[in-house]
Amino acid sequence: MRRPSYKELYQKIKQAKEAVLENRVSLLNSTVIISDTLELGFIIEELFSVLVDFLEEIRPKDYVGKYPPERSYEDKIYQCELFPFRWVSKRFGCTIYLKFVFKEDHLWLVSLHQDRKGREGE
Repeated sequence: MRRPSYKELYQKIKQAKEAVLENRVSLLNSTVIISDTLELGFIIEELFSVLVDFLEEIRPKDYVGKYPPERSYEDKIYQCELFPFRWVSKRFGCTIYLKFVFKEDHLWLVSLHQDRKGREGE
C-alpha cells in the first residue's frame, strides 16, 4: 500500500488543527518562521490564527511530499515523518508552502512561507 494514503493525509491535517487549537505547537527554527511570517504580511502573534485558516484550506491532494514520507534529520525532530503541502491560499492569494511533523502528540512547524519555486530542500 502506498503511503501516505488520502485517509492518512486527511487525518494528519485534522491532527494538526487539533494541535494548533490546543496550543501544542513548536517552531523548529523560530527565527526563520518569524521572518517568513513578516514576509507574508502577518506577525508571529497571529500565527495560530493563520495556521487554523491554512489547515482549513489544505486538502490531501495538496501533499507534495514523497511516498513514503521523508524523515527529518533535525535533532529536535529526528526521524519524524515530514508532511509538506503546497496550495493557493484564499486568505493570502498566493501559493503557500507548509511543512510539519508530529513528535508524539506535538506539532512541529518546519516551514511556512510563500512558495519558492526552484528552491531545493523545501
